[in-house]
This record gives sequence, structure tokens and C-alpha cells, in this order.
Amino acid sequence: SSEEAPPATQNFIIPKKEIHTVPDMGKWKRSQAYADYIGFILTLNEGVKGKKLTFEYKVSEAIEKLVALLNTLDRWIDETPPVDQPSRFGNKAYRTWYAKLDEEAENLVATVVPTHLAAAVPEVAVYLKESVGNSTRIDYGTGHEAAFAAFLCCLCKIGVLRVDDQIAIVFKVFNRYLEVMRKLQKTYRMEPAGSQGVWGLDDFQFLPFIWGSSQLIDHPYLEPRHFVDEKAVNENHKDYMFLECILFITEMKTGPFAEHSNQLWNISAVPSWSKVNQGLIRMYKAECLEKFPVIQHFKFGSLLPIHPVTSG
Repeated sequence: SSEEAPPATQNFIIPKKEIHTVPDMGKWKRSQAYADYIGFILTLNEGVKGKKLTFEYKVSEAIEKLVALLNTLDRWIDETPPVDQPSRFGNKAYRTWYAKLDEEAENLVATVVPTHLAAAVPEVAVYLKESVGNSTRIDYGTGHEAAFAAFLCCLCKIGVLRVDDQIAIVFKVFNRYLEVMRKLQKTYRMEPAGSQGVWGLDDFQFLPFIWGSSQLIDHPYLEPRHFVDEKAVNENHKDYMFLECILFITEMKTGPFAEHSNQLWNISAVPSWSKVNQGLIRMYKAECLEKFPVIQHFKFGSLLPIHPVTSG
């Protein structure tokens, strides 16, 4: 299973792109990487089912160190204010911020990974670097988000994160990651990468809607129709990732919700959270994981390998 730490003799490699053309997508869908990635997403989906963000859960040293890593990225945003430039979008100060991460990524990851696993650091650090947006285009999208999930998945595979870290992975680490990404998006006016505009779920994220809808399964009174109700969102967003996402959208966009977030508006008509959750998982596979423009950027190494699934 993916929970067992691999032998120390494992040969780690620098992950690289393997999906170069649309026909390569079949290789991805059959790969060990795909099976492990989706398995990781679904395991976490089960782990947070019916739980509030304020739920009491175990916080290991590795989790604390990951939060500290994200706090460092946050601090660097404060130290790198946006520059004056003619265009409103894609502030070039982002490139300065990104260059710092590019330079420091391995050192940051080394603070989380114990010394006996130091050989894994260069491989794992690639996913961290891929998870914060693109410095050429100054954009951010679900492919970057997927790289962060892959980063966490790799930390599980080498045994840094364990089974009992599941809830903290979503509520503490991923949630902190989201806060930092929102700050990046706002501060540097990042463009949505490969956005489907009004027809996409959200300009930037997808996973918090999946895990956030799982949190709300069997809620005593909050139903999907309530997330388009301002009062319900304001009163409950601190407990639920899904509502936190809705709050951020309404802060960033103007006009009627049904117009700027049509897909989410349609989802609010679904009768139950479990139906919403199942539908979002299907949509995530179709709109993100099976889309060439997203997956062409995904990188494969020894921990998330391109080779076909090996049974056993």
C-alpha cells in the first residue's frame, strides 16, 4: 500500500513531463500516478466527511512544519509588494516572489523531510515549485492546485505524512495553502490558467469544492441551496471549506451569482451534499484530470510514475 515507507534504497528522480500530445492522455489514465493521485484525493474525501474545520484532530510535527513552510511563502508575499505597471493583471512582482521560491524550494522541503530521506527532497520539491502558478504567464489554475496535492501525496508515499494525518492534511495544510494562493491571486492579480470563464466551476480552484462538499454531507440543516444565501455563508464559512470558497468568489466578483458562477449556481439546485460530492468528483475527472491542457504540465518521477498500474 502507499502507506508503507519505501526502502531507503529507492532511486529518486527529478520528475519530468511525459504527456506531450493528446494521444498520450491514455498513458496518463492508465498510469500508476493517476491511480495513486485519484486514490489520494478520494481517501481525503472520505476522511473529512461530515467534519467541520474546527473539529479536534491530531496535528503531527510534519503537519506543523508544512504550515511553517506555507507561512514562509506568505511572508515573502508581504516582502514583495506589487510594482507599478501599466497593465492591471499579472503584476511582474510575482516573478520576483517566484524566483525566491524557485531558489529556496529544496531548502524548504528539507525542513519537512527527515535526514534519512534527504535523497527524496529534489524529487518532491519539484511539485512544490509547480503548485503556485506559472511565472512566465503569471497565471494560476487547477493544474497548479493538482501539483500541490501531488506534493502532499509524495510526502505520504515516503512516509513523512501518515494515515492519521489525513484530516490535518486537508484542514490545516491544504487550507493554509488555499489562503496563501488567494493572497497571491489578489496581490499580483494573477490570471486564471485555462479558465473556462463562466462555464468553469471556479477560476482558480477545484479540490476545496470536492472536500468541502464532503464536509457538509448529512449536515443537520445546511443544504446545497444555502450556499447561494449570503447569511448562511457568513455564519458558517469558518467551519466549511466550500463556503469559504463561495465567500472568496463573492468578494472577487461583482454582479448576480447566477451570472458570474453559473456552474455553482446550477449545483445549488442539487438536493443533497452527497450528490454534489459525487458530481464534483466526476466533473473533476472530466474537466481537469482528463483535459490535455491541464495534464500536459504534470510531471512524473519515481513516486508518481508514468508506468501502467502494477496490480498487487
